[in-house]
Amino acid sequence: MNGEEIGVGVVGLGGMGTLHAQSVRDLGADVVAGADLVPEQRERFAAEFDAATYETHEDLVVDDAVDAVIVTTPNRFHEPITVAALEAGRDVLVEKPLAHTLESAERIAAAAARADGICMVGFHNRHAASMAMFDEHHARGRFGDLTHVEANYVRRRGVPGPGSWFTDPELAGGGALLDIGVHALDLALYALDFPEITEVSGVARTTFGPQAEYADPDGFGDNWNAEAETYEVDDSVSAFIRTAEGQTISLEAAWATNREGSMDFRVRGTRAGAQFDIGDTDLRILEAGTAGCDHYADVEMTGDTAMTGYAEQDAAFLAAIAAGTTPESNTIEEALTVQRVIDAIYRSSETGRATTVREAEIELEQTTRIK
Repeated sequence: MNGEEIGVGVVGLGGMGTLHAQSVRDLGADVVAGADLVPEQRERFAAEFDAATYETHEDLVVDDAVDAVIVTTPNRFHEPITVAALEAGRDVLVEKPLAHTLESAERIAAAAARADGICMVGFHNRHAASMAMFDEHHARGRFGDLTHVEANYVRRRGVPGPGSWFTDPELAGGGALLDIGVHALDLALYALDFPEITEVSGVARTTFGPQAEYADPDGFGDNWNAEAETYEVDDSVSAFIRTAEGQTISLEAAWATNREGSMDFRVRGTRAGAQFDIGDTDLRILEAGTAGCDHYADVEMTGDTAMTGYAEQDAAFLAAIAAGTTPESNTIEEALTVQRVIDAIYRSSETGRATTVREAEIELEQTTRIK
């Protein structure tokens, strides 16, 4: 099978599903099917991609034209759709986070381990030009030993309004941490090559959502209705993570907070440091030297603006399918580690104490764990 022969089905036909469909089409794959509960979404998708559409994922995953499935639904539905697709013999790319709970993520991982197809998880920021340049310089030893990562994904105001699935704990599993903080956390763990985590401390806050007079100058939550809807998810999280090698991560994630927004990502090394915005194309390397006199040496690098994280990630997914090989990045094991740290942050916040990741044993051959 080559890239042009891969038939892709998308489950969840909103903005993210459409973005992926456009991306894989541009990469030469054939968008053959889509599934969504909303009739208008199905009609729009069918018209744009000339694809068959279904109301439910059960019909899509057994469509003989579908080789691969991309899942872009609310978090709670990742498990039933991904498991069904894997059991039908399809390759799967499921959007981040892996699931709405750790237990659900573990069941997906167990199903993926039994399946013949591949399963990748949508952490596209790893593939942005900034991170690609960082990876190469790190591989060459320019940064020395990495010691600490400061990871920020903070909005000054940007709460998805109550009434959306993002603020429903039953559908999302959490708030700002699971929505945008997961990007910063994954990138930090990826930069450190997924080290062993020894301690996690975190505080999750629900501050702005319950406010009857929440100020939203940019109109981010255009369906805001604090009186009619409940709001029980976090809108900001602060966390600190220690590793077995002494490396540390400080994480700030927020939908709303009284500070300037930031997607600033900083990596400290023993020889040099790096700084860039998550998902950006530029990279700044910070060094110091003694040649001539003691001095600082900051290097600004501008990456290829055409190199977007989504396109590179989807290309890697299609390439792995075409080659019949296990993907080297965005693996299910890495996504499960991210989910375990998220779970630990929430548990630390609930207890008021530092905790460890919950290393649940997964019996990969035990089919009874799949609902």
